[in-house]
Amino acid sequence: MFTASKIHFCHQTWQLDSAIQLIDEHSDYTDIVVDSTPFHPVSHIWPDHPADKGYLLAEGQQLEVIDCLVGAIELDTKTLYVGSAIPVKRDCDGWVFVVVHRIAKGPELCVGQVITLEVDKAYQQSLSRGHSAGHIASLALNKVLAASYWRKEADRKDGLAHYDFNSYAQEQSVVSPNRCFDRYRLGKTLKKRGLNTVEVLTDIQRIEDMTNQQLAEWSQEPSEVSMQLEGPFLTSSRYWHCTLDGVDVVMPCGGTHINHMDELINLRVELKAVDSSYIEMHTHVSD
Repeated sequence: MFTASKIHFCHQTWQLDSAIQLIDEHSDYTDIVVDSTPFHPVSHIWPDHPADKGYLLAEGQQLEVIDCLVGAIELDTKTLYVGSAIPVKRDCDGWVFVVVHRIAKGPELCVGQVITLEVDKAYQQSLSRGHSAGHIASLALNKVLAASYWRKEADRKDGLAHYDFNSYAQEQSVVSPNRCFDRYRLGKTLKKRGLNTVEVLTDIQRIEDMTNQQLAEWSQEPSEVSMQLEGPFLTSSRYWHCTLDGVDVVMPCGGTHINHMDELINLRVELKAVDSSYIEMHTHVSD
């Protein structure tokens, strides 16, 4: 019987041993599913956080993980669906969601075999810095905009009780090593909700300066960052926690993250007005 993948990427675990549950061979690659894994897969729903890099170690072989993806196994047919091919939502009866480790075709492996999974620690930590930096920057931007740029009471608030511009306007988010990119749409809907979009575009440099000032203030009193897990499985809900302005900010998030804000050196953002409908926020920290 197949079981859902138990994940360890929120536990600062970069190597563990686990038994192979499933081997799915294709013409030019092989997908491996194990019981437990330290690898973070790229989400098939919101692919903002890239897949981890690393290796599978099996009887002297070092097998590069060329991609790490979300999969779902239909228990009746024992069929593995990967990424965009997954036809069901999580927690659907008769299915289990798993982490898929994709390697080049060729090595001889067998179901039940215990292998070592080894994540590229430095790469994962660089993504963790980028992802946590992006969360904190979005909260700083929300705070700056809430102070001067909303003319109506917004229904949606963030963890600091500020109007949640990030949630309303974000169309794209991309995490990369020590970076996070966010693209926001300033459309008619957002204007109707009460954001003074023209003023935001006009004052973009001022907003950038104030956001960086807020980030500098938070960096003077850095907080621990932690992940709250509702269960051990890939589909279990996970929540990011960080104390800012004396408030425990909680945000649902499935990515990997830092342990403490003091890991974010020289945290800054750059804001760019793309056109009358879009702005971008480029968040970065030093290596």
